Amino acid sequence: MIQRRDFIKRSAMASVLMGMGLNLSADPYRQLNLKVGACDWSIGQNSNPKGLAVAKEIGLDGLQVNLGSFDNHLHLREFSIQQEYVQQSKALDLPISSLAIGELNNFPYKSDPQTELWVADSVEVAKNMSLPVVLLPFFNKNDLRNDPEGKKEVISRLKKVVPKAEKAGVILGIESYLSAAEHLEIIEAVGSPAVKIYYDFRNSADAGHPIYEEIPMLAKDHICEIHIKENGKLLSDGDLDWTRIGELLATSEYQGSGWMQIEWSTPEGADIVKAYQSNLTFVNNKIKQV
Repeated sequence: MIQRRDFIKRSAMASVLMGMGLNLSADPYRQLNLKVGACDWSIGQNSNPKGLAVAKEIGLDGLQVNLGSFDNHLHLREFSIQQEYVQQSKALDLPISSLAIGELNNFPYKSDPQTELWVADSVEVAKNMSLPVVLLPFFNKNDLRNDPEGKKEVISRLKKVVPKAEKAGVILGIESYLSAAEHLEIIEAVGSPAVKIYYDFRNSADAGHPIYEEIPMLAKDHICEIHIKENGKLLSDGDLDWTRIGELLATSEYQGSGWMQIEWSTPEGADIVKAYQSNLTFVNNKIKQV
């Protein structure tokens, strides 16, 4: 595992090499062979089994689903709801790709006691539904930036749940505004292969992090799954260099869970299905075909 000082040294070296005009992605690389899904909350079907039918209509390879809301008691923890999802998935021949706990943004894992049970339960749900990744978001009330005590508490809580995750073969993916080095500090402190980074290029860029340097440092060993988005815009209308991102993922031999998820890439007032069909075409042509 990359130590923080080694990461900083390698980042500096990468910057020097690029400054000399050397193309770090010039070596032969394989095609980025990942399936393309979307987040159910981004296609208007938050924690709703009907989201699978919408994903099928769009033409996606699968769907990332939310565990539920506080109001429905994070209902995917109920076996009957799990079965409803599984039956829909089989009927539509459309897989569920991964799980997320969106309510952690409102009820912070770093401070709210009840969330420890939510995360522990999510591991059981993922195991029951054969899902490889559970996304743990750290935004809004759960933001870890400039919060050393919050990070310390998250590390403590993760240490308690990772034995269960390891036994179940489930990865807990941290998605946040933290830098690559800060993410690695958490991973190293927890000390378990069951904790990785759920990388969102737009979030990291918006937080001021050098994503084109972070990707080669993290992709192969430390990223479990990825979100691709341009908030409020089609992917084709954003300002991230998605072709370059695809090349960097490929040259880094990124595999993760085998999925990339499109999120929040619908212009205001646009039809969600048509917008996501456009995004899907863009991903297939500009990101996967590198």
